[in-house]
Amino acid sequence: MAILEVSHIEKHFGNTKVLEDVSFSLEEGKALAIIGSSGSGKTTLLRCLNFLEAPDQGTISVKGEVLFDGSAPHVGREKELRKKRLHFGMVFQSFHLFPQYTALENVMLAEEMLAKEREDYKSNKREIQEEIRKHSLGLLAQMGLAERTGHYPHQLSGGQQQRVAIARALALKPDILCFDEPTSALDPELTGEVLRVIRGLAEQNTTMIIVTHEMAFARDVADQVIFMDGGVIVEAGESRQVIDHPREERTKQFLSRYKCEGNH
Repeated sequence: MAILEVSHIEKHFGNTKVLEDVSFSLEEGKALAIIGSSGSGKTTLLRCLNFLEAPDQGTISVKGEVLFDGSAPHVGREKELRKKRLHFGMVFQSFHLFPQYTALENVMLAEEMLAKEREDYKSNKREIQEEIRKHSLGLLAQMGLAERTGHYPHQLSGGQQQRVAIARALALKPDILCFDEPTSALDPELTGEVLRVIRGLAEQNTTMIIVTHEMAFARDVADQVIFMDGGVIVEAGESRQVIDHPREERTKQFLSRYKCEGNH
């Protein structure tokens, strides 16, 4: 059963059409990789799914609930937007950690803010915070960072910072975990440790959307691949089929160029 249904999404910036008639679905426990050149609309699509951008048209549904309907009057009240964003966890290219907080505090922060809206927060503050702390420590341990919980971002490598960011995205138990080029800001030797974490999440059947330029990783870890070009989905299908045996000429051109660049 599809956990995510995206139908006829369009997005314009001025006269520039960035997304055009984008439709796809994602099953629970599956990983979807989105590939394509810079400027093909991949990041804008992720931002629309996370309600960091509002699409101009189309619908977005999670677990059968329509979160966005472009044909209905759209009022973006911040509290409603926050509630919708809880369905998605977002891991950015450049970590976006708060420099003044430790790794543990960065992971705990969003869950603490959400807990403050609970009716029983004031009366059970100590127990709730301890619960959040234990949950966050467990996530950092899962990321291989049990020894780094008290470190500040500047004391961590890029790969470690990105793993803290992944733990933070997981903290609110999102339905779908989204990655926007999670290794593009990392040195090659640090890329592997982040990809290993994502591979482990895939093995645990975490529902994920991964925008990536790592073609071999997309082929081996994702269940499905979408190739985007010029704001449209050119080709979509099972990951090995799309990457090893693309059907569309534009997909073939993109992948052959990518393989050539990777050989240098």
